Amino acid sequence: MNAPGGVGLERRSGGIAWLRIVRPQRRNALSAAMWRRFHACVDDVASDAAIRALVVTGTSDAFVSGADIVDFASFVGASDGVAYEEIVAGALDALERLPIVTIAAIAGACTGGGAILACACDLRIGAASARVGVPIARTVGNMTTAANVARLAAVVGRPRVLQWLLTARLDDAESALAAGFFNELHDTYDDVVTRAEELGRDIATLAPLTIASVKELARRMLAATVANVADRDLIERCYASADFVEGVRAFAAKRPAIFFGDSTRA
Repeated sequence: MNAPGGVGLERRSGGIAWLRIVRPQRRNALSAAMWRRFHACVDDVASDAAIRALVVTGTSDAFVSGADIVDFASFVGASDGVAYEEIVAGALDALERLPIVTIAAIAGACTGGGAILACACDLRIGAASARVGVPIARTVGNMTTAANVARLAAVVGRPRVLQWLLTARLDDAESALAAGFFNELHDTYDDVVTRAEELGRDIATLAPLTIASVKELARRMLAATVANVADRDLIERCYASADFVEGVRAFAAKRPAIFFGDSTRA
């Protein structure tokens, strides 16, 4: 399928749609423009009553490896980081508001924003090649939102989320399955694609009002979890720091970042 801007939507028979992320040169890392395109595709799905299930996927090498760090090189202060997180939040909220079942079909890297995107889907089917985690403390030293941490915790629990965030280590596919991240695990990406299509067609025959109501209840529960949790100051603190600048420069230079906990911007 074609994926304009690295993100494309394909309608299939049987009430299934596939939203595919294809940007192999960056392991399907999502730029701000791609998040906007993703949001637009989700809105397209929402307007089509014939679609009864949506599969979100990447390629056989990667689901989504996180944010496109090249984007971050143009950031000049905390407001840019906040604006970026708001773009991501809008896309994920739109995805969760869909009244149909969403299935993440995952192989390879499912890290950072990729892991969060997968948790914003209702079901996750993985290949043995999958690697899952949120290593932002190792990459560029940025910060995610309270809603994103809640999304992760709703799937794998607080202890595993803290492990991902505080150690920056990734889980292999079997560990992610044991943690509850994956609903199913299969050998290859082709197996995952086949199973996702099969599952989507099965779900398309189920009671749509029940599915929509269950999904809306889950969305309200997540919203209630973070309703009174402030996070902007923490996001600004990290995006405005010298450590964030160092992380972006280190990524561009293909070297490990050296963090000093400096809250002032270089």
